[in-house]
Amino acid sequence: MLSDSRVSLQDVSFTYEEAPSPALSEISAAIRPGEFVAVLGHNGSGKSTLAKLVNALYIPSKGNVVVCGYDTRDEKLVWEIRRRAGMIFQNPDNQIVATVVKEDVAFGLENLGVPTEEMIPRIEQALSVVRMTKYMDSAPHTLSGGQKQRVAIAGILAMEPSVIIADEATAMLDPSGRKEVLETVRMLNQTKGITVLWITHFMEEAAQADRVLVITDGKIELEGTPAEVFDHVEKMKEMHLDVPHMTSLADELRKEGMPLPKGILTVEDMAREVEKVLCPSKSAT
Repeated sequence: MLSDSRVSLQDVSFTYEEAPSPALSEISAAIRPGEFVAVLGHNGSGKSTLAKLVNALYIPSKGNVVVCGYDTRDEKLVWEIRRRAGMIFQNPDNQIVATVVKEDVAFGLENLGVPTEEMIPRIEQALSVVRMTKYMDSAPHTLSGGQKQRVAIAGILAMEPSVIIADEATAMLDPSGRKEVLETVRMLNQTKGITVLWITHFMEEAAQADRVLVITDGKIELEGTPAEVFDHVEKMKEMHLDVPHMTSLADELRKEGMPLPKGILTVEDMAREVEKVLCPSKSAT
């Protein structure tokens, strides 16, 4: 894995053909090596366009996108960029290309011309990491949505990426599938230092990120830690976005006079802070 696993966007704009206005307009952002960054935005805000620019599926109309030290404008570097920055798409069925799981994981390696004797241990290791080894010889169509996404992640891992881009990778999954896919990617981020760009419309997923970017009308409107971003409850509502349930509840309780601090994201946060208010002597011991 490259030590330079950063992603940089410098005054990036992108306009679709015949579109009346840019999908993204003069966006600048830097994602540090090993960082887990969530991107939020309503439908049509530009967040999926951002993901495709980082994966070199799109080339910016203006500005530059640099991934792992490579400028996406250089056509000779496109496959090198995609090897180092793997992408998980929304529909797991659209990513399955083989009739057997291990062959699907091998697909990217075959395109890279990796020798068979090197491919086998990389496939086995990748499936082991996402806990799918026992399904190695299974037909992908027999798997659940969450399992299919984990196979897709294994295919990316086998290519030894520095960056994972997830474009609403949990949007078509049930709650169980969403949980297992997010946990898998978060584990890879924490144990292997893989940089993650996580496009989502689930606020509870974004709450687990290191940093959150909020895009609306092609521009970055908010940026910061989850606690910092979600504390802008009214501004998020103005952008037609939610905040985590506990953040919203805390905001309502503060309006009713309960002295709760900002930065509440989870049930655990809420329970701890309410206990401090109701039982100050107990929380002090």
